[in-house]
Amino acid sequence: MQRKAMVIGATGLVGQHLVKQLSEIYDTLIVIARRPPRYINASMRFYQVNDFDNLAEIFASIGADRKTDAFSCLGTTKKQAGSDEAFRKIDHDYNVGFAKLCQDKGVENFFLLSSMNADINSRFLYNRVKAETEESIMALGFAQLVIFRPSLLLGKHKGRPLESLGQKAFQLISPLVSESLSLHPISAKRVASAMAMSAHDIYHRSKYRTESVINSTEIIDNKQMLAMTRVKN
Repeated sequence: MQRKAMVIGATGLVGQHLVKQLSEIYDTLIVIARRPPRYINASMRFYQVNDFDNLAEIFASIGADRKTDAFSCLGTTKKQAGSDEAFRKIDHDYNVGFAKLCQDKGVENFFLLSSMNADINSRFLYNRVKAETEESIMALGFAQLVIFRPSLLLGKHKGRPLESLGQKAFQLISPLVSESLSLHPISAKRVASAMAMSAHDIYHRSKYRTESVINSTEIIDNKQMLAMTRVKN
């Protein structure tokens, strides 16, 4: 069976690692972004979108189906977006819109990058919107939805000075911090690995399953991702 994957948010901190890893396990990788990802190979099909409001037009020419796994690493910050409304539009509306279009194509497995602090009752907009996005996509009823909630992401954060400052502080104390702690920062590459590993595991389990999975949601927290991607000596 020819395996296909589809990704948005492919040029972000996690997404740029994810496309490289997915290209090694899928026969075809569909990338939808405003600009080409850093890593490109022969298995990729790149669709450029100038405005995610017009994503439906792009989807009309995309050959996605029930054999396609969908991944979203799309996200921003209020500072980058420019306002509360713009932030919500990107983090919630675009993600949910993408999920709905995937569902219309028959996609059964959806993998969403969220945040450890997603909380519908949080006083912080970022945390509330992450939780609202999770709930909106859960309500669509994918056969299998996997949500990843990382802690502070380690990597080069363009335009995110506070997160960069947090990384520098962590580097000073990292030798003293155990990965068993749920708040332990995690590299973007390891989050991408956890997403790819999860999709690969679901694929192999499906070959031995006798009944279809209906509306299954799994949340993989930061501690689980650290454990999944720990390098064994």
